[in-house]
Amino acid sequence: MVALLILFGVLGGVGALLTVTLMRRGGSRTDTAEGLLQEQEALRQAHHDRVSFGAAAVHNSVPTASDTYSRRQGRP
Repeated sequence: MVALLILFGVLGGVGALLTVTLMRRGGSRTDTAEGLLQEQEALRQAHHDRVSFGAAAVHNSVPTASDTYSRRQGRP
């Protein structure tokens, strides 16, 4: 019973420590103009990558035209 109380105490302490750490960090973004420009460029690059490597761009063909479909056993 004591071991269980110690376990819950340690878990509660870790949770409190994480909460305090996250609250101290704050959610502020970059304050300088250079940092804001870097963030904007990173967002632009991430959007471009999502569009370029998305499922529609990568698999731009009918499912029956792929090699894996034609090599399957039991093809209709």
